[in-house]
Amino acid sequence: MNDDTRAPGNGDPAEPSLLLDDHFCFTLYAASRAVTGVYRPLLDAVGLTYPQYLVMVVLWEHRTVTVKELVAALHLDYGTLTPLIKRLEAHGLLERQRRADDERVVEVALTPEGTALRERIRTVPLAIGDAIGLTREEIAAAQDLLRRLTANVDRHTAGTGPAVKAP
Repeated sequence: MNDDTRAPGNGDPAEPSLLLDDHFCFTLYAASRAVTGVYRPLLDAVGLTYPQYLVMVVLWEHRTVTVKELVAALHLDYGTLTPLIKRLEAHGLLERQRRADDERVVEVALTPEGTALRERIRTVPLAIGDAIGLTREEIAAAQDLLRRLTANVDRHTAGTGPAVKAP
């Protein structure tokens, strides 16, 4: 888009822009869609969706975690995570069981099939890195910045309602 298409009133630096390209949230959204789009065919080949892959990544790192720990690690709610876990369990990649010392706690653990899948999918991070086209240092800097952004937004929204007031 060129600057000739700017809507009236958006030239005033005191007035927030409503142009799509000026929205930081859109830049994040577009980047996220682009990257997850690269994952799709790679994960389709092993029968995983991107969110399922993220659950598996946590399990490959820790082998066994509680559902609560998965919720925290993946920034998902229980209603979103539970169906992911059930589908992965139905595919034989993980198993759930209640902790013997506290039946309120559900643990999720890799099965041998889930462990074996890690070897089949080892090239995915390399393919994603190639598609991103940034240096390791640039990726690390972007991750640091995005983690800080997430922490700032989480702090800002903790215990607050909507920030936008209806007219």
